[in-house]
Amino acid sequence: MQSWEKYTPQMLSILRIVTCLIFILHATQKLWGFPGPPASGKLPDAMTLSWFAAMIEITLGPLLLVGIFTRWCAFILSGEMAFAYWIGHFPRNFWPILNQGDAAILYCFIFLFIACAGVGAWGLDRSLRGTGG
Repeated sequence: MQSWEKYTPQMLSILRIVTCLIFILHATQKLWGFPGPPASGKLPDAMTLSWFAAMIEITLGPLLLVGIFTRWCAFILSGEMAFAYWIGHFPRNFWPILNQGDAAILYCFIFLFIACAGVGAWGLDRSLRGTGG
């Protein structure tokens, strides 16, 4: 298993990329009804809390996907997901599986981990600045 440690930077990038691809789908569903209708059943009205959340997600999600401004994007998205959980999910029920907040919790902690760990092996931060995020 110790020999697997050498793949940690690559796996960090894969975790970041796959997480962002799925996360961006949540944003497009919420904002444009693609690939399916939003969970709320309707698109958010402009300038509402849901609309602002979708705008943050649709802006920072692709930046994080390609690994630019990685730590800042991940930190902001982590905070947004914590806010989404406590405002949108927790009031429905104590248990995340029952309040449909499990994805928000996972995104929150994955993004927090990426904010601490950086871009990984592949990303524009590394290419453009020669740094890890």
